[in-house]
Amino acid sequence: MTSTLASDRSSAPSAPPALAAAMVDSIGSVFAGRKEQIEVATACVLAGGHLLAEDIPGVGKTLLAQTLAATLGGTFARVQGTADLLPADVVGSLAPNADGFGLHFRPGPVFANVVLFDELNRANPRTQSALLEVMEEGCVTVDGTTHAVPAPFVVIATQNPVEMAGTYPLAEGVTDRFMTAISLGRASTDEEVEVLTGRRGRGQLGSVVRVATLGDLETSRCAVQRVHLADAVAMYAVAILHGTRSHQRVRLGASTRGGVALVSLAKAFSFMAGRDYVAPHDIARAALSALPHRLVMAGSERAHAADVVAECIAAVQAPRR
Repeated sequence: MTSTLASDRSSAPSAPPALAAAMVDSIGSVFAGRKEQIEVATACVLAGGHLLAEDIPGVGKTLLAQTLAATLGGTFARVQGTADLLPADVVGSLAPNADGFGLHFRPGPVFANVVLFDELNRANPRTQSALLEVMEEGCVTVDGTTHAVPAPFVVIATQNPVEMAGTYPLAEGVTDRFMTAISLGRASTDEEVEVLTGRRGRGQLGSVVRVATLGDLETSRCAVQRVHLADAVAMYAVAILHGTRSHQRVRLGASTRGGVALVSLAKAFSFMAGRDYVAPHDIARAALSALPHRLVMAGSERAHAADVVAECIAAVQAPRR
């Protein structure tokens, strides 16, 4: 079932870069602290990507996803990951017609503008894989017929640490479809006080004001794509990618798809800063969010993927303008 989380009111900014600031402020009015994670999530959406939030239960992963969805308006659907969830429960299936003759397609919850897949790694691998086509192509194929999902289309998924009971590790093909992965961490003392007193948190979700229309989001996405990437900065990004592939602690480094995600996220950061070109520090910042979850680490090094990316960034000299 789909719904609209945001208020019908809209305070759409007049200039596209202002949309990003409005989104960050709107999310921050509900979600306590952790501004960097909010900005990364906003950049991911502006870049046309999908977001994965990884952390222990109870730190606000679902609230962040719901608040982000509310700022965008459009239709919203939620899927709760469970071991018995079937692919048809996610993408849709064929159902008998009311007259008993023939079949018709019954859309699943992915047919919404913003889809929250809560606790994705509690779903079995087959159901996780059902997301691959729709996240990459924006459509699903059922019984040989392709059905397009609404545009814009954003998947925001949460997952718990893999060592927790009842979880299935996400396959590399699934994690690679997410432009960025963020870890929220625990709120600070002051932020936790704001949540406990009701000044921030789930109780404020109903007051979120939609900051733009879906058309505004599409306009901003087009502007992000037009941000200039100089050859020297592109080579800087490639050098970081190569670093992940040759690092001794990494079994499988970032793919070319990861490089595309890296550049797209960097363009969004540039756009949010009001620039029409990608600076080297945009690439470095984006790499820390776009690459770690894509690395297949050697042995039990999974928790250190972010450190490896940081090492790869430090090992490459940034180009000078």
